[in-house]
Amino acid sequence: MTEPRLPVPWLAADDETTPLPDPETAMADPNGLVAIGGSLSPRRLESAYRRGIFPWYSPGEPILWWSPDPRAILRPGAFHVSRSLRRALRRHDYRVTLDTAFDAVVSGCAAPRPGQPETWITPAMHAAYSRLHVLGLAHAIEIWRDGHLVGGLYGVSLGRAFFGESMFSARVNGSKIAMAWLCCQLEHWGFDFLDCQMPTDHLMQLGAETMPRKRFLMALAASQRASTHPGPWSLEIRADDLDAWLG
Repeated sequence: MTEPRLPVPWLAADDETTPLPDPETAMADPNGLVAIGGSLSPRRLESAYRRGIFPWYSPGEPILWWSPDPRAILRPGAFHVSRSLRRALRRHDYRVTLDTAFDAVVSGCAAPRPGQPETWITPAMHAAYSRLHVLGLAHAIEIWRDGHLVGGLYGVSLGRAFFGESMFSARVNGSKIAMAWLCCQLEHWGFDFLDCQMPTDHLMQLGAETMPRKRFLMALAASQRASTHPGPWSLEIRADDLDAWLG
């Protein structure tokens, strides 16, 4: 009796060398599943992101690798600022930093949320991105008020692309303020786009767009021809730069 054939490759847990499949071979249902298993080593993660693939799985599951169709991206200059957010940004009653509290931001993103008791940011995922941070490839933007971390987001940077992973708010507009400052900084550095992975109403309201996977992969390939801006990052824009960027 033969074993049933899996719809996507299943990699051994210690496998860091077998290339992930072509993203265009991803399943339609579930949308974008490319492979199962493997490791979260820096080598594996960097290779995956450069090809438009990212890990996402729940506690107790094997590592699942995805490249959905369509893909959501946000071009830095297209970030949409509502009137209320514009007022919040221009109050400047907060402090912004880059790469000073990476693990705290990841922990904030992993914290339970209303109606969402579990998180996909498992200890293994946290450790994997912390390793990328040490290597200068993963970054966090942090928003502080009165010495407390009140919002932020983290992701991976390769070439002229920033791959957003997660964000959190402990105060109103915490994550939106982080996103605005990050987009302004990324545009200052000449980045092409921020990969948002899957479209959500929240991201679309902030100016994200969707594109077919084939077109996304072409844009990604172009972005990877540029050098990577290594970490640790430091903020190069100031409040007056943001005010001018807001218009």
